[in-house]
Amino acid sequence: MSKNQSTIFYIVIILFGLLAPWFFYPIFLMKIICFALFAAAFNLLLGYTGLLSFGHAAFLGGAGYICGYIIRDMGLSPELGLLGGTLFAALLGYIMGSLAIRRQGIYFAMITMALAQMLYFVFLQAKFTGGEDGMQGIPRGTFLGVLDLQNDINMYYVVLIFFLASIFLIARVTTSPFGKILFAIKENEPRAISLGYEVDRFKLLAFILSGTLAGLAGSLQALMMGFETLSDSHWSMSGLVILMTLVGGVGTLIGPIIGAFVITVLEHKVGEIGNWIFALTNIEWFRTLGESVTIVTGLIFVICVMAFRKGIVGEFLDLFKNRTN
Repeated sequence: MSKNQSTIFYIVIILFGLLAPWFFYPIFLMKIICFALFAAAFNLLLGYTGLLSFGHAAFLGGAGYICGYIIRDMGLSPELGLLGGTLFAALLGYIMGSLAIRRQGIYFAMITMALAQMLYFVFLQAKFTGGEDGMQGIPRGTFLGVLDLQNDINMYYVVLIFFLASIFLIARVTTSPFGKILFAIKENEPRAISLGYEVDRFKLLAFILSGTLAGLAGSLQALMMGFETLSDSHWSMSGLVILMTLVGGVGTLIGPIIGAFVITVLEHKVGEIGNWIFALTNIEWFRTLGESVTIVTGLIFVICVMAFRKGIVGEFLDLFKNRTN
């Protein structure tokens, strides 16, 4: 985006974020924001570096568990819980990235998936995670000792601030010389190597940064919801964030945010949509649409791959360019 377009984008998203909790349910909005940050972090790796990870659920769920442990079991403040969960994700990103970047393509994806599933079974067996029952009773407490997070509005604005700061960081990274090198690696890795760049080092840094931001999303979600479950660490969550990114638009700043919004709304509101269509058409299948969320999301994925390969935002930007030329 141009500088003027970026400015308009930030103004719109900030205004909408500030006003949204007065018109919509704050808990639902916070869940969308957490998934939007998760998708934006994943897009930093796939969209700008060309690395497809099937293990990003490890950062989301792992950071959530660590954040919950620090706050609930150690009795520390929520800001320390968020910091601990995020740092755990950064360390995990370094370990996973150091192993995975040795391979490319499908082998890279499978290594990340295998490592993430190993961590999933660790969380399944660990006592502090609660196993299949999940980690319950994570208190929100007070942020910086002054802001009561039990109030949903206060919690919402804390989540929003972290989200906006993270999106600004991603925007700065992708437009910096570092971001240009990542894009060069994605487009033509052998040429980047021939120019003297240490490609593996840049890949590792991108992997760590992506994992760290994904961990921040997981920590915020655990604090906001008051619990953490195994589903956040399962490989299916890694597949879900891929779907969000592809639907919104890979390699665009706003695309993963739009994709996260679309998929999250569908997962929670598809039953209501089905009932509304049933009332109009009297077709029995639509009444049970809420039980077929995976079918609906899978159908959307197929449609996007077949008709909107660049995602919602990517196709819109192409249409806008064609009309202005």
